[in-house]
Amino acid sequence: MARISRRNFLASTTATAGLASLAPARFFTGSKNLAKAARLEENTAANQPVVRYHTARINDLDIFYREAGSPDAPTIILLHGFPTSSNMFRNLIPRLADSYHVIAADYPGYGQSSMPDHTKYQYSFANMADIIDKLAQQLKLTKYSLYVMDYGAPVGYRLALLHPERVQALIVQNGNAYDEGLLKFWDQFRKYWNDRSAANREAMFDLLTLKSTRWQYEHGVSDLTLLDPTTWTLDQAGMDRPGNKDIQADLFLDYGTNVPLYPSFQAFFRKYQPPTLIVWGKNDFIFPPEGAAPYTRDLKNVETHLLDTGHFALETHGQEISDRIHAFLAKNKITNT
Repeated sequence: MARISRRNFLASTTATAGLASLAPARFFTGSKNLAKAARLEENTAANQPVVRYHTARINDLDIFYREAGSPDAPTIILLHGFPTSSNMFRNLIPRLADSYHVIAADYPGYGQSSMPDHTKYQYSFANMADIIDKLAQQLKLTKYSLYVMDYGAPVGYRLALLHPERVQALIVQNGNAYDEGLLKFWDQFRKYWNDRSAANREAMFDLLTLKSTRWQYEHGVSDLTLLDPTTWTLDQAGMDRPGNKDIQADLFLDYGTNVPLYPSFQAFFRKYQPPTLIVWGKNDFIFPPEGAAPYTRDLKNVETHLLDTGHFALETHGQEISDRIHAFLAKNKITNT
């Protein structure tokens, strides 16, 4: 696959707000000041990282991914959760791309990636990790940090078991690797894992409604005006595609295969000791903060921040999370060498 040079990642873009958004009205009196304002706008636009949108062919599937930042910079692979896609990182990517090479893919059945019928393709966490691994290989990524959230945690940790030497750091946002993190919300999953009856499968479909999707964004958030409604609208459009409910039900069932791997994930933490930043929405009912605490048992270099928000912490605390990532990776001297 052709690589993109550093210079192509910084390009001028057309401002959408107009000159008035850059300075008070008094600034624009006179041709000299107008010229200064134009140069300021031009310079601001030129320094905005460009996000590019690609599709890779992997395992006979089209895998959509977002890419930003120079390929010469340290790489961060962003791994999304349920029921969303790489769209959950739309605001974080440009905030990181000034210093890092950022990759965020859609898993099969999500976002813009292929969605084969669940009777013809096995939707599993092992296969999702394999897709991300092969994408990293296509992009010739030999070292990377992993940002894991929700489903992204078992995907990322499975990837880490495949290539532990490649993982430079972990950024964990409401992503579980310990039994302590599977509390009341997971009772319905355990019931399905233990009894795969049609009735138990049908009961899981309640998690695929618009009401449930919106709840995931709103629960635990004190200021709902910070939430962009297009997030759950877009996510729900993906869930509502014909055949997608069965895909999600297959993955609900397969999530049970991650739990027996928790000891292996923890062994990876203990042996390889990747520097780990935890930025966790503490009001999350799905992955409550009880899942964040145990990381300190196995990791020596771990920094934990419990944020006053819910499941999708990036929607309300995106700038804080970005700032903490920059500071943490700089402190730990994460480089591309």
